[in-house]
Amino acid sequence: MLKSHSPCMFEPNLRMEEALKTSLNTKTLTRTGQSGGGCINQGEAYITDSRTVFVKRNKKSKSRVMFDGELEGLKVIAATKTVTVPEPIVVLDNPDGGACIVMEYLEMKGLRRYHQRLGEELAKLHLYNDQLRNKPPPKDKDADSQSTLEYVKEFGFHTTTCCGYIPQENSWCDDWVAFYARNRLDYQIRLLAKEKGDREANELWSRLQLVLPRFFKDLEIRPSLLHGDLWKGNAAETKEHPVIFDPATFYGHHEYDLAIAGMFDGFNKNFYDAYHKRIPKAPGFEARHKLYTLYHYLNHWNHFGGGYRGTTLSVMRSLLKIPV
Repeated sequence: MLKSHSPCMFEPNLRMEEALKTSLNTKTLTRTGQSGGGCINQGEAYITDSRTVFVKRNKKSKSRVMFDGELEGLKVIAATKTVTVPEPIVVLDNPDGGACIVMEYLEMKGLRRYHQRLGEELAKLHLYNDQLRNKPPPKDKDADSQSTLEYVKEFGFHTTTCCGYIPQENSWCDDWVAFYARNRLDYQIRLLAKEKGDREANELWSRLQLVLPRFFKDLEIRPSLLHGDLWKGNAAETKEHPVIFDPATFYGHHEYDLAIAGMFDGFNKNFYDAYHKRIPKAPGFEARHKLYTLYHYLNHWNHFGGGYRGTTLSVMRSLLKIPV
């Protein structure tokens, strides 16, 4: 729930606009008045010589990492041709500090008509990598990643991506349980300890990490390409189809993407029925679903502070009580 599209207009930034003109090779750069970006970034649409683009910017010193990861995530999701994302164009340093990402502008509104189709397309996205397992690798090793993907056999991603503005540890691992424990939950717990020093969270985590393998008993998990932050604010629709955006992409367990989707509602029964028609629930799904929400509660605690402490600790306690 980190990146909504509530109005958040750009302040005038002439040096950045000049940098945009140069990078996009356009003489025209006219604001449309269409804005977005949410509580972390500012965003606005611009008319250029050739098309309308959407520009998101952030003044934080490390925002380049966030936008570089977003661009790579959009590129890889787009390459699957399973679900629509805005076409990524370029990431630029802001001459006045921070960075910005430029992407295709899509005329979107809230998801209403295309819940079922989004469920179908998300399932196709999650199945895509596994379908590459038996395909021969491309002959042209230098082929652009937007047109050619190869099977990925490990969990992680080739670059840092961010969920909100917090970087995700995406170093490759051949074991999903180890990856989720170390690169997701423990990473957040260590960040929490550094910033807030919560003893109860540390104690609950020391107990929970010992029993994590029980949630995955007799389950074979293969890497799926994930959106990574698929809550209702990061999904919408055009007149023709659903769209997802603002990804925190990596290769992981497909069930992971459904966690934040369910935390803040926004997706109806048609979405879930269509998804599970293609990817049926495996035994233990509900327990793992709660386990995957834990990452997002920890992430929200680290972003927004103690208002998420009670819910996070409650989830940890309930996980320790689940007979799996």
